[in-house]
Amino acid sequence: MIPIAWFEQARRRLAGLVNHTPVTYDPAHECYFKWENRQVTGSFKARGALNKILSLEPWEQQKGIITASAGNHGQGVALAGKLVKAEVTVFVSASAVPEKIRAIRNLGARIISVDGGYEQAEQAGIEFATSSGSTWVSAYNDGRVIAGQATVALEDQETWPQLRNAIWLVPVGGGGLISGIAVALKTSSMRHKNTRVIGVQSEASAFMYQLFHFGTQDNVKDLPSLADGLAGAVERNSITIPLVKKYVDDLVLVSEDEIKNAIAFAWHNYHEKIEGSAATTLAALLHHKISERPVVCLISGGNIQTEVHEHIIKEHRL
Repeated sequence: MIPIAWFEQARRRLAGLVNHTPVTYDPAHECYFKWENRQVTGSFKARGALNKILSLEPWEQQKGIITASAGNHGQGVALAGKLVKAEVTVFVSASAVPEKIRAIRNLGARIISVDGGYEQAEQAGIEFATSSGSTWVSAYNDGRVIAGQATVALEDQETWPQLRNAIWLVPVGGGGLISGIAVALKTSSMRHKNTRVIGVQSEASAFMYQLFHFGTQDNVKDLPSLADGLAGAVERNSITIPLVKKYVDDLVLVSEDEIKNAIAFAWHNYHEKIEGSAATTLAALLHHKISERPVVCLISGGNIQTEVHEHIIKEHRL
């Protein structure tokens, strides 16, 4: 269990370092959109990475910080490392989005590319951190990271009290974001009996979905997906697994075509550039994966390869 005090500590620690991202209401869909694509580094991941690294002791920071990332978490860790003047090394999959990798490197981090997917990059990073004595910062399997991610749901509770009665749709990869949101909304002073939290994942990489519904991620296929930030197996014994099972109400899946349609919808209707991982929640809304209303649709990031985005919005003219 994550101490409730950690959520308020995270809010104070991140004040002035992350953007209070906007919320807009769409009456046609009875939906509130939370635009984390407007966050520093273009993704919610900055919240957890900054909260974790700023909570470390100086000697832990100066040992060097190691992480693995599909791109967005790496940017958050690199930014945090720059603030505390710590060396950062990010292990990435050889197939990671090039624009995300360039952004990590531009923030001063060293990149180590690993053959295979995110799972292989994560394992290589953990092994390197252990052998070198460096500080490992997981993208999701860490209470301070989870508490930082939870701030995305807590910062609007006073200005938008309607959100307390809403169904939260949250993208799910390793489960750090949805764990933080679900625990915070259901255990903090902001909780409301009608709050429900539903995770969304791509059919192409449905590891947490399988863990939630069937208790295992064995034999789950990890196929190429536009939702690259959600791909890959969950670390064995991750603290997010029991948190998701206890506090999350349901997990649903969306297809790659549905994700494409959601990316195009966000651009043509709101002129918002969103990435595939972020589009999963909008895809679930548009394609009727849930029937409850009102909904908070968490748009988690906007770091999509430029040419990929341009192709999708041309192909899907709404």
